Amino acid sequence: MVVLRKRPVGDAVWPRVVMFHDGPGIRGATHEFAARLAGEGYEVLVPDLYHRHGRLLGWELHERQADPSLVDRLWEMLSTLTDAGIQADLDATLKANDDDDEEPLATIGFCVGARAAFRSMMRLPHRFVAGALWHPSFLVDDQPDSPHLSAGGLGAPLFVGIGDADQMQPLASHLPFLDAIRPLPDVEIAVYPGADHGYTWRGWPSYHEAAATASFASTIALFRRAFADRRD
Repeated sequence: MVVLRKRPVGDAVWPRVVMFHDGPGIRGATHEFAARLAGEGYEVLVPDLYHRHGRLLGWELHERQADPSLVDRLWEMLSTLTDAGIQADLDATLKANDDDDEEPLATIGFCVGARAAFRSMMRLPHRFVAGALWHPSFLVDDQPDSPHLSAGGLGAPLFVGIGDADQMQPLASHLPFLDAIRPLPDVEIAVYPGADHGYTWRGWPSYHEAAATASFASTIALFRRAFADRRD
């Protein structure tokens, strides 16, 4: 199992955040964001969900622009991801990084990684104290285990950030999931005017500074509160 790991400077024991990458995989932007989280005082673990296809396969925007065939390869690999496979990768990631099965965790996911973060919170409710889903995908489908059908049973605090101009996963496609979590006691749903899918990543055409900045502030505030509550 290949895992990207970022941690603050020093020998302290830092709270851990499991970060699930989006469709393009682990690339420069993933490293940058994980380092930013580490700078806030978290040890960040990013499972490489594509490790079955090779080592740290990720697609930078300029590479895809130069070679359009890479987009087909990306979608081919994305289609091989399953909830069960991702959860197995999560377990392997924790085991490989001295997990004690009791330490509280937080999670953040982008696009398809947001679904992975939600599945992780539901499967391991005793571990995950908070989660953040940024420009999520596949939270609603036509399968009997669609995330939206169980979302009302989520027991941990959650932040969801979505752009109202998301062309890949339109806001309307998430409504059954959002309707399920709205009544929960500690949920923040932020809808950003004019933000598209992938609003997180600097340098991308879809980058939206206001959405990215607000999402980061909400996520960090949520994680700090959740870990503090767990210690108390």
